[in-house]
Amino acid sequence: MRLAPLLIALSLALPAAAAEKPTAIPPSSLAVAAQLREQALKDDTGWKVVESLTTEVGPRLAGSEADARAAAWAVAKFKALGFDKVWTEPVTFPKWERRSEHAAVIGAHPQPLTITALGGSPGGTVQAEVVRFADLAALEAAPADSLKGKIAFVDYQMKADRAGSDYRNGGAIRSRGPSAAIRKGAIGYLMRSAGTDQHRVPHTGITRFDEGLTPVPSAALATPDADQLSRLLSRGPITVKLALDCGWDGSYTSQNVIGEITGRSLPQEVVVIGGHLDSWDLGTGAIDDAAGVGITMAAGHLIGQLKQAPKRTIRVIAFANEEQGLYGGRAYADQHRADVRKHQIGAESDFGAGRIYAFNTSAPESARAATQQIAEALAPLGIEYQPTKGGPGPDISPFAAHGLAWAWLAQDGTDYFNLHHTADDTLDKIDPQALAQNVAAYTVFAYLAADADGGFGSEAKEVTPPNE
Repeated sequence: MRLAPLLIALSLALPAAAAEKPTAIPPSSLAVAAQLREQALKDDTGWKVVESLTTEVGPRLAGSEADARAAAWAVAKFKALGFDKVWTEPVTFPKWERRSEHAAVIGAHPQPLTITALGGSPGGTVQAEVVRFADLAALEAAPADSLKGKIAFVDYQMKADRAGSDYRNGGAIRSRGPSAAIRKGAIGYLMRSAGTDQHRVPHTGITRFDEGLTPVPSAALATPDADQLSRLLSRGPITVKLALDCGWDGSYTSQNVIGEITGRSLPQEVVVIGGHLDSWDLGTGAIDDAAGVGITMAAGHLIGQLKQAPKRTIRVIAFANEEQGLYGGRAYADQHRADVRKHQIGAESDFGAGRIYAFNTSAPESARAATQQIAEALAPLGIEYQPTKGGPGPDISPFAAHGLAWAWLAQDGTDYFNLHHTADDTLDKIDPQALAQNVAAYTVFAYLAADADGGFGSEAKEVTPPNE
């Protein structure tokens, strides 16, 4: 009789003990990963995928005719690359269209300005005096009604660095600036593009208008045109005419397109990698984000060529409509939230095609040794283990907020914001060798995470994941 309580106590303790068992990666898996790494560096699948998407589909504005062609392209490409299972999941969102855009200085110094409408801007024509602000804080500090009947111009120049850290300022000016201007009485909004280049190509991107405000035409100036407007303003008052034909037009249902390489012994558990399929409409979306789609499709393909699949399934997702609000990532998180524990870990490639220089995961202490094992396998690619840094990719972040473990493979973004959301985002800007290094890194990471003995900490919980 006294043995029964002891057995019950032991049985209750076993799950906790098992959960705390350190995750490890077998030596045999590390050997396979080393072979995959070298194979990927010589393989051109990633380049061929990016070339195909940017050439055969081109720009892929969410909700456009090209959006549907891109989804069909992705289904066909997954199948051609030998993925075991391919399917789509619907993603519905508001549809925004760009039709035409013009701006010009009028009056004493008449001349055209090179601009592009911000995604989410309404159409309309406004003609008014321009008031310049050095940054968003200066606009927000302006007196109430001081911009009544005027056009606000925020003239902040983003600074370049490897991590793209100043995008937090440039992006905020784009997303929050129009609402701040409206609150001060503005009837239009201009900003220096959120970019680091000096080319006469403006950068688009989504903006938001706070609830209760009447949206106003909002656009970004190419950097040389922002400089020109600033010089003109130094000479005295300047009037600009801004004419945009764009706006929201109902809703649209696109698709997350998903391909899988089935795991050999734990097929219901998945390692998720991916990129987003949509792009803005000015370029062909090469670095943002055909590169991410090509990198992760190629990684899945290379793993699928092995004679023996890893323990878990490799799931590659081409996410819908990241650009206008992470719609694909949010839809995936909502649909699969109940299965978060079956998701071993997730990573998204969405910062161009520069070489990966750092790696980390959100793994708990029980899986830190396994994270370090993956880092050691990545080290020959010039990738450093940075155990206190990183965060989930954009489309991974909604699921990470519900407890999905994430991995961070940091790409060199020194030049990324020279091209981001511009007409210059085209295939010729991608270095095939750097792209192959990315493919090698994602292949090694995904394979080792899928073949690990133990997990990386995914569990149902509400967290605030760090920003990259």
